[in-house]
Amino acid sequence: MSFAPALHAEWIKLRSLRALTAALAAIVVATTTFSILFAASPDDSGASDPLFTSFFGVSFGQIAAIAFGTTALSSDLRPGALGLAFAAMPDRRRWFAAKAAMVALPVLGTGLLTGVVTLLACRAVQGASAPTWAEDLRGVVGCGVQLTLTALFATGLTALLRSGVATLSLLIPFLLVLSFVVGDLSSGIADLLPDRAGQIALHSTWDGSLGPWSGLAVSAAWTGAALLVGGWRLNRRDA
Repeated sequence: MSFAPALHAEWIKLRSLRALTAALAAIVVATTTFSILFAASPDDSGASDPLFTSFFGVSFGQIAAIAFGTTALSSDLRPGALGLAFAAMPDRRRWFAAKAAMVALPVLGTGLLTGVVTLLACRAVQGASAPTWAEDLRGVVGCGVQLTLTALFATGLTALLRSGVATLSLLIPFLLVLSFVVGDLSSGIADLLPDRAGQIALHSTWDGSLGPWSGLAVSAAWTGAALLVGGWRLNRRDA
């Protein structure tokens, strides 16, 4: 089977799983809602950085992106399901590439839409304090790319651990607790974490050695490593 039919098969799977559709919707809802609440807060600590204020909710949208990336692969890790998938697509690397592509494309589209909706909503709240159009564009692109990288990172980790529950149990506490603790102790180290590096693109100004695009590159490196190791694990282990 060539790559195109494999991609089409993964598209059919994606449309048939309601949990994946719900996760995509949650990306939009969580990101937009928390961004608006933060922008409307009179005690907004991010007022000096209106771009970050507009995209504050991305931290919560990443949780939905993790759920999407994890569920997309864990649905094939049920007893017997992976064997059937490999029987239909003997080339495991091609199968995993099609799976990753079908994770990336919907999340990227949803992430860009989320960026536009969030930006417009928060501009209405912020008024004159809104960022420039160039920063707006960087924020929208950064939002879409970072959410996509987060979903793919979760997919790679799920392939490595061979468990969606284990991946969610590891990544969600990391996002909600550990990342903030490390950030409070050392912002330099926090900037290198996969969930924080890409978010530098969502700031008008930034400190440290990483900038918007180098931060996204660090997130991409984490994601690439997770996908490579996860693909290697799938290729080595029995179905």
